[in-house]
Amino acid sequence: MHPLYRAITGPLVTRVTLIWSAFAIAGSAGLFAQAQSPPARREGAGVPFVVPAWAFPLPSPLPPATRRPTGVDSVTLLHVPRSRAAFTAVQVRDLFGAPDWHPGEHPAMPGIVAHGRKPAVFACAFCHLPNGAGRPENATLAGLPAAYIGQQIADMKSGARRSAWHGPYGPSDLMRTIAGRVTAAEIAQAASYFSHLQARRRSRVVEANGIPRSIPSLGLYVPAPGGGHERLGHRLIEVAVNPERHELRDTRAPYVTYVPPGSIARGRALAMTAGRNGSKPCMSCHGPQLRGVGLVPPLAGRAPSYILRQLLAFKTGTRSSPVSAPMRDVAATLGIDDMIAAAAYAGSRSP
Repeated sequence: MHPLYRAITGPLVTRVTLIWSAFAIAGSAGLFAQAQSPPARREGAGVPFVVPAWAFPLPSPLPPATRRPTGVDSVTLLHVPRSRAAFTAVQVRDLFGAPDWHPGEHPAMPGIVAHGRKPAVFACAFCHLPNGAGRPENATLAGLPAAYIGQQIADMKSGARRSAWHGPYGPSDLMRTIAGRVTAAEIAQAASYFSHLQARRRSRVVEANGIPRSIPSLGLYVPAPGGGHERLGHRLIEVAVNPERHELRDTRAPYVTYVPPGSIARGRALAMTAGRNGSKPCMSCHGPQLRGVGLVPPLAGRAPSYILRQLLAFKTGTRSSPVSAPMRDVAATLGIDDMIAAAAYAGSRSP
């Protein structure tokens, strides 16, 4: 493990405990085991749809003997490329003070975005970043309509928006908890701030049969120690190219998304033409460039793995608010390969 990565994260279990243990996140060992290979059966006639575990990556817990809490460096200054800022590991991991590596990318943040409200509400920018870019495990909020952001938080609070995964999944579990604590005024401030920002595409979409071997991290994948290659199969795998920059919450950290060959062309067809069963093409609601129309959110350039998880939620009905009905109708007609293709195409477009 790279020494910088170790300095930022500490033992893996410490990272998990820091953010999620308070929200009853448990049982990731079974998820890790399932995530290593695609489902044995393909969806089709007589085969029920199964939510794939690999779309919800969480790390394997460390063996009990290795679970030793250690201090976090509060002295050594850390850096990222093309930034004059410097933060310690303690500051990087501060849930109430997100590191701002590139302050010139955005206007001044409201207090709820920059610092949250102790002890109940974490800083919005800790997960969604100061420029609203988010990370593959979190939504990109930049450029979303303010009213749409407000509605999603309300749906999380009411239970009308939940993860498609039947087990614990930290990013969405954490957000539902915060949605139940944030005030209407705080939601309005954060939503207005993020809606005025410009989204940026951060993940490069690559079609491949074989990919560099990767392992689950907290909501995405990272390169496996020792390297190697593996078969992609019928999966979409989004990887942090530089795990150190990802953990430092660098808004310019790069990602790569691996999808099966032909996915982008298949996704383009789904976006532009109606399905044989009469389902609407993506562009009929999300606009000709998938950049959103009115309160319909933009899709272009957003993290493909995040888009895929939302399609799975529509497919399984765990996004169940009345305004989600059109997407549930569309997702009901899609198989996993279709959803991968749609996410790949949308993610490959410029915001």
